[in-house]
Parts: sequence; C-alpha cells; structure tokens
Amino acid sequence: MSAVPPPRRPGAVSAVPGAVARSAEQVRAEQLRAEQARAEQLRTDQLRTDQLRTDQLRADQARAEQLRPAAPQPDGITLLGRLRRAHPGLRAVVLATVDDPHRAARALHAGATGWVAKESSLARLLAVVRGVLRDETHVPPALLTGVIRELTTARRDRTESERLVDTLTPREKQILRCMVAGLGRQAVAERLYLSPHTVRTHMQNVLGKLGVHSTLAAVAVARRAGVSPAEPVVPPSIASAP
Repeated sequence: MSAVPPPRRPGAVSAVPGAVARSAEQVRAEQLRAEQARAEQLRTDQLRTDQLRTDQLRADQARAEQLRPAAPQPDGITLLGRLRRAHPGLRAVVLATVDDPHRAARALHAGATGWVAKESSLARLLAVVRGVLRDETHVPPALLTGVIRELTTARRDRTESERLVDTLTPREKQILRCMVAGLGRQAVAERLYLSPHTVRTHMQNVLGKLGVHSTLAAVAVARRAGVSPAEPVVPPSIASAP
C-alpha cells in the first residue's frame, strides 16, 4: 500500500521556487556588473590609447618643427624697398659692413640715397646725411665705377625684358600678369572667363615669346620688365560695402 502525502495546509508556500528566483536575479545582477566593469575597462583602455596617440602626435609635430628650415629673413635692402614703397618721401642712408658694388647698386635701386661704411668717421656720416637731406646722392668714389656698371647691366637686362614683353598680345599680357600674381591655370581661367585649355595655350605662347621654359622664368622676365601682378579679385560683398 503506497503512502499518501499529507494534505498541504491552506496558506502554506514552498520556499524552493522563491530561492531559485532570487538566485537567478543574483546571477543576472552579477552578469550586469561584470558587463559594466568590462565596458568601463574598455573605455579606460580607449582613453589611454587616445592619450598615447595624442602625445605621440605632439612629439612628432615638435620634432618636425625643429627640423623645418627657418624661413629666410628679408635683408635690410629688401626692407628698405618696402619702406620706400610705403613712404615715398623717406630718405635713407645705408651703413654698410662691406663696400660691395652689387649691394650698393641694389640699395640705390631700392631707394637709398646714401651709402656709408660703418667704419667711417662721424664727420663723414654727418656730411652724407646733410647731403641726402639736400636731395643729393652719396656713394664712395671707390664704389662709383662698380655701382655704375651694376646699374647699367640691370638696365640692359630690364630693356631686353621689356622688349620681350612688348611682343606679347594684350591677352597674353593679361595671362602674364596673372602668372606674376601666382595664379594657376584654373584660377586664370576663372578670372578671365576662359577655358583651362585656352589658358594653357596662351601660357605656352607666353613662354615661347619670352624665350623661357618655365613659369618661374617667365615671372622673372616679367619682374625685370616691371610687369605688375594682376590685382586681387574683390568679392562682391566687400566691393559693395559702404
């Protein structure tokens, strides 16, 4: 005869299912905490990697900056030319370390009206300054022959360059002025409302007539001839502003 289990009392609840439910919740909570910990670790690792990359990039940029050659500084004669263009009434006397006919000619061409060696006496310097204030040009006699030769050569080169530039058509001179301004083929085409192919043809004609083989050489000829660069294009919003 089989045993019959005693009847369950009303209101009695088994403890086993509740324990199983709590155990499952604990497992899910532990899994969630583990996933959060892994995500936090991944985030920390990513931040550390990004910081290392940033530090490496800064170090590379610092090394590149140290290795980059310094831009050449303009010499005194170049600065003198800029000052004279900005202030045409300026009168300048060059105090030269070395008497060099080439540099003296450059200085006179840039607008200087006096050249004095640094070892000259104060009386000599004052005499030159007073002469310059009277619109005189003072060059040491020992340099005079060399300076005249340099100026004559420069003028001869300029005259030849002017002759070459005069062989260009008006359109080719427009192209040359754009080249002097540093504009590329596409920029020239947009400015003059021409096709890039037409601009290329004009540029080739300019090089041929000037007897050169590169844009840089054409620009050098143009500068010797006194060709000014094309004026920059002013945006309509700026041009129409009061």
